[in-house]
Amino acid sequence: MPTSTVFTLIRQLVTKKATNKFPVTYAPDNMHAAAAEIQKGRLKINPPVELPPNFRGKLAYDVDACIGCKICLKVCPSEALVFKPEEKKIKHYVSRCTFCSQCVDVCPKDCLKMSDEFLIAGLDKYGKDMVLNP
Repeated sequence: MPTSTVFTLIRQLVTKKATNKFPVTYAPDNMHAAAAEIQKGRLKINPPVELPPNFRGKLAYDVDACIGCKICLKVCPSEALVFKPEEKKIKHYVSRCTFCSQCVDVCPKDCLKMSDEFLIAGLDKYGKDMVLNP
């Protein structure tokens, strides 16, 4: 007698996948070497799946629109935002961010937005790509 697990398995086999495949066909021994091969055009990567609507990627920050009200700092659960008093602006640490979008929701000047960028891995969590408005 078929169980609900069998029906779930059949449904998963025929539905469209929602996750990205590994970037290359076979997992390389060294991902840094594979990235160099991709940049040289010697290694082909799998295309990513289409992003869903309202995707919450890396935070985009419009420094000029920011008035320094610090409301975003108060709602950030991961303390990814730090106030810079000399500029009256914020600094955002991407490596701490949980992408909850609470800062975007409360910003009175709409200077914070969630972008479609999701490739944010890096070797240095304090590098220039991992800190907004350093």
